[in-house]
Parts: sequence; C-alpha cells; structure tokens
Amino acid sequence: VFSPPPPPPPPVGLDVPLAVSSLRECTRACFDVDSTVITEEGIDVLAASLGKGPAVSDWTSKAMNGGVKFEDALKARLDIIRPSRKDIERCLEEHPFEFTKGMPELVGALQEKGVDVWLVSGGFRLMIEPIAASLNIPPSNILANTILFDSSGSYAGFDPSEPTSRDGGKPAALAQIAESRGQAKTVMFGDGATDAQAKPPADAFVGYGGVQERESVRGKADWYVWEWGEVEEVVTG
Repeated sequence: VFSPPPPPPPPVGLDVPLAVSSLRECTRACFDVDSTVITEEGIDVLAASLGKGPAVSDWTSKAMNGGVKFEDALKARLDIIRPSRKDIERCLEEHPFEFTKGMPELVGALQEKGVDVWLVSGGFRLMIEPIAASLNIPPSNILANTILFDSSGSYAGFDPSEPTSRDGGKPAALAQIAESRGQAKTVMFGDGATDAQAKPPADAFVGYGGVQERESVRGKADWYVWEWGEVEEVVTG
C-alpha cells in the first residue's frame, strides 16, 4: 500500500517569516566563518597543528556557548598557542579548509542578486583571507582579528582595537560596516552566541546547526537551519 511521505517538519525559529522576508529583501549579508562557512573552528585547527588542541578547544566551547567573555577566551587561547606567521602558513597548507555543504552556492546566489557579502569573524584575518578569495569576497569585506608578529615573525599579541576581539564584537562590527558603507537591510548568519548578539543592528539572525548545534543559539535565532540549501531556495525564489 502506497503511503505518502511525511510532511517536512515545520521550520524552527523565533520569527521565521521575518527571516524569510529579510533574506529576500536584504542588500547586505554577514557570515560568521568557523563552523558556519567552514566545517571547523580555525583556532582549534591551528592549536591542534601545534600540539595544543584540547586546552584550546575547551576555551572555544566556552566562548561559543556564551559562558565566558569572548576577549578573555581569545587571549587565553592565543597565550596557549602563541602562533608564529610560519606556524599559520604551515597550518593552512597542511589543513586546507572545507566549506559547509551548500555554502559556496548560497554566497553565489546572494552575490548574483547584488547583495554585499561580508565575513565577520572572531577568527584570524590571515586564515580567513584565502576563504574569502575562494568565495569572491574582497579582503575589504572581512572583519576579523589581526594577530601581531614581531620583526622575526614570532607571535607578539593581537590587535585589541578590532571589534571582533571582544564581547559584543559582532554588533559593533555590523555597526562599523553600516557607518563606513551606509545603512542596509542586513541578515547575520552564524552558529555561536556572539553571532546571535548581532541582532540588532542586523534585521534578522539565521542560526546554523549543521556543524555544532548549540541550544543557546537555537533559542535566539529568527530561523534556525541545519542545511544551507533551504536558505538558498528563499534567496533565489
């Protein structure tokens, strides 16, 4: 006996219609990078490549779940890793990033509509620039942390003036973009507590659980998704 397939589960989120309308109307899209655009946390990959993985991933988990101030977690992790410029270059060569499924297609669909796409990350510019290049996102559309090196290329700290280096950094970053590029209907995409903080000024927040599902984030998202394909369908529909 033929039985029809079960209906798809209803979409999850605080205000899915707001997210859908914002996706259709937005002229700016801001993406977190780690566990959102790519399948890993860049700082954890860097730490693991230097044999310091477990100590650093504990701090990453605390930061992403909102259990500790982001700037404290960033400083603690960098104090453990202390990466040189060569360490980062070697890590990128040995551990090339992998996009989450459907991410290049979603970014391409947004760009096709003339949406200004940004990468806004608590990760490191040096590690994000190749990701941006692969997605045809110009370096000027990256807001991320800058690791400082001395004249020999050894670790010398990080730039604390970058908005993404501290708690509340994502809304500050989006405000900075609006100040320099003008106001625009904006959607923020991300997997972490810091991304959920970005609305406002973002008009809508789309949470992503395809790599790491975080209850605290799911409870704050206008729309919470596990697959980028359904978001792309809204953008192109």
